[in-house]
Amino acid sequence: MVVPLQNTIRDYAWGSPTALPELLGVQPTGEPQAELWMGAHESAPSVLPNGDTLYDAVSADPGAVLGEETAERFDGRFPFLAKLLAAAQPLSIQAHPSRDQAIDGYQRDEAAAIPRDAADRNYKDAWPKPEILIALEPFDALVGFRPLEATVALLDALAPAGFEELTDLLRNGKLQDAFSGFMSTDRDAIRPLVAALGEAVAQYPGDAFPLERETLAKLCADFPDDPGVLAALLLNRVRLQRFDAVYLPAGNVHAYLRGLGFEVMANSDNVLRGGLTSKYVDVPELVSVVDFEPLADPVLTATADGIYETGCEYFAIHRVDLSSGERTIDGVGPRIVCCVDGSVDAAGKESVVTLSAGQSAFLAGPEGPCTLRGSGTAFVVAAR
Repeated sequence: MVVPLQNTIRDYAWGSPTALPELLGVQPTGEPQAELWMGAHESAPSVLPNGDTLYDAVSADPGAVLGEETAERFDGRFPFLAKLLAAAQPLSIQAHPSRDQAIDGYQRDEAAAIPRDAADRNYKDAWPKPEILIALEPFDALVGFRPLEATVALLDALAPAGFEELTDLLRNGKLQDAFSGFMSTDRDAIRPLVAALGEAVAQYPGDAFPLERETLAKLCADFPDDPGVLAALLLNRVRLQRFDAVYLPAGNVHAYLRGLGFEVMANSDNVLRGGLTSKYVDVPELVSVVDFEPLADPVLTATADGIYETGCEYFAIHRVDLSSGERTIDGVGPRIVCCVDGSVDAAGKESVVTLSAGQSAFLAGPEGPCTLRGSGTAFVVAAR
């Protein structure tokens, strides 16, 4: 069976009050609407037509919902979580753990008897959280460490007072020392550095680094004593166009800045934060999971067939653009179909669900291929 999903919207403070309502074709509430979750994560599972949550359905009979092979591979847990994400303000500087790091961190938090919903708990579950963000409109983000020579060129151009030591560390290839040092600096010491950076950006006479200067000016104004502002100096500043993507494996430091996108990740809520947030920050734990290898080209595009090739073991994503006719998409295990434009029919062996923008449907693991018809764009997310 193909069945429609009823999904939860999370009202995080950084969310846009208008982007998700406009996509869904409903009136805004005036409150921020940050993420619409599609899947079986225990904190906000989708609801099936019979009133059960997808989480409860998986827990009751993993093989029937996931398919026996997928249930065995992922220990009876739904493997991925899909979201529509609408950011009006920057999200935190953050990274996610690997599988081994998540297991270790979860066990430590459990042994310390930190409640799973506590604000100061780092590991909500024992899963990693590799993720992909696909832009549905121009989308701004900080993604992965910029090659060191490019960051040195940026610092040389801006020449902010007090950044000589940082620049020297980068010239000598000591990225980890630079990142760890200022991320651990107290806020009183950070404030004059942020002020100096903001002044240097404002006084820069050239036209180079336009996106970097735009972002740094905003962050310096909005976060005057936050070390995350200095972390932004080290990260690639990207502006994705519609259907461009960034893939974020374990250890990739990033921060989404603004825009509307479709996001898929392993079924985890593990986030280690370092700045640009009022939420709990644990710099030593963040640094322990960070991958300090620079990322020269962070933007990922789909193949001609609409496939985003990440190599991730937890999910596979296929974008289907329809103007007429139909497309049949093979899949293994559970699948979620999300329409992001127009109207799309999702058909299984015995049922059809019509989806408009922002709506989604679920196919259980044993269902077989999914056929899409209509005029619009949909993403099909499957277990790999």
